[in-house]
Amino acid sequence: MLRRMSTYNGQKLATVVKELENFAPISWAEKWDNVGLLIEPHREKLVKKILLTNDLTEPVMSEALGKDVQLIISYHPPIFKPLTRITQAHWKERVVAACLANDIALYSPHTAWDKACGGVNDWLSQAVDIGSIRPLEPELNAPPGTGSGRYIETKMELYQLLESLQKHTENSVHIALAVNHHPKTLIQSVGICAGSGGSLLKGIQADLIITGEMSHHELLDFTHNNTTVLLCNHSNSERGFLKVFSPKLEESLNGACEILVADADKDPLVTVARDLNKEESIFVDCYKQ
Repeated sequence: MLRRMSTYNGQKLATVVKELENFAPISWAEKWDNVGLLIEPHREKLVKKILLTNDLTEPVMSEALGKDVQLIISYHPPIFKPLTRITQAHWKERVVAACLANDIALYSPHTAWDKACGGVNDWLSQAVDIGSIRPLEPELNAPPGTGSGRYIETKMELYQLLESLQKHTENSVHIALAVNHHPKTLIQSVGICAGSGGSLLKGIQADLIITGEMSHHELLDFTHNNTTVLLCNHSNSERGFLKVFSPKLEESLNGACEILVADADKDPLVTVARDLNKEESIFVDCYKQ
């Protein structure tokens, strides 16, 4: 059987980076963040295949090599703290070494995508029946709707919102029920922050908040302030956006690049269900059973 030849003509790396920053300028990222083009190969070649991932782990790096990609867009920056050496002693150093050795470019958008209108937080917000929506902290000198977090006005019973979030993220959700709430409590206001939202959402007046992770004591503060908390696990509150962004990026590049979403990219945490009829727990995600 004859293999079909690739119909992708490719784009220069600079062109791809320009389109990424047209969607979400790196100037929108938080000052502490490390975003933008993190690795630029010393030999310039056309980018024909791009791999999107939430985290550039070693399994994802292996996938990238196997699929012969020229650019990895990793939502979380693999290079965050400065690297003092690149050896085989640490997994992040090995990932960087693999990119360098194989002329693979690396770009990370992180909090710039969080703030973007139509970005990560807007994707997570789609789990809610939206009456109105606005950023919790609007970005100065940016288009309307740009900024950190989201605040939503809605009318949904709590159990409906929980089920909707499970379906939207295709994963289990942890719930910390507010002291005066029950499954049929009417939720009229929702605060949203993909990833780790404890600090951004602190003090918010909302019936419910959605984020990825939060500390024990932060949860107690929210529930005693009569705010129910839904936790998706950190990267599960972000990863689903990649499937939405993939066709947008392909269109912006005029179909010149093949856009792939990593199969090996997964949240490190899995919710384990206890089967009372067996002595051992089932090592599977509850939602997916």
